[in-house]
Amino acid sequence: MSMSSHQSARMGNDEWLTPLEIVKACGAFDLDPCAPIVRPWDTAALHFNVNDDGLAQEWQGRVWCNPPFGREAVKWLRRMADHGNGIALIPARTETAMFYETVWARADAVLFMQGRPHFHYVCGRRAAANSGAPICLVAYGANNVAALAASGLGIVAFFPKQPWCTPKNMKGMK
Repeated sequence: MSMSSHQSARMGNDEWLTPLEIVKACGAFDLDPCAPIVRPWDTAALHFNVNDDGLAQEWQGRVWCNPPFGREAVKWLRRMADHGNGIALIPARTETAMFYETVWARADAVLFMQGRPHFHYVCGRRAAANSGAPICLVAYGANNVAALAASGLGIVAFFPKQPWCTPKNMKGMK
């Protein structure tokens, strides 16, 4: 995907590009709302960067979303869930309130990646260290579930949207 903000104490940087092979394995995308200003490869037909404010723009078609990791990520995942057509790359922190709200309750499938990917610097050079945490790809929409299943990137967990993942049931989660 795009270069999104990833935070890793070990890597000392917060701007990282998704490895191109991950994006290619998921198929062609119409929009990347979290794209870097300068990028060595395209992740979608249309890109919004930080200057465009991808959250404020209209989303159309199949979306690739590698949001900034951290507290801002939940806004992007809510938007992706509302849009309902795309794949998001996020930390596989399955116990968090964000995961309960935007993945367990609203996604159609999750691919748990085998191993930890090495992201790239904005110049395109691969980082020596891996992501430092498990990563997953989250599918919204049947076509994106099929794309994850065909990607060969890891194990796909299919599940119906869970009615128990409600704001009321998540009270007290951080």
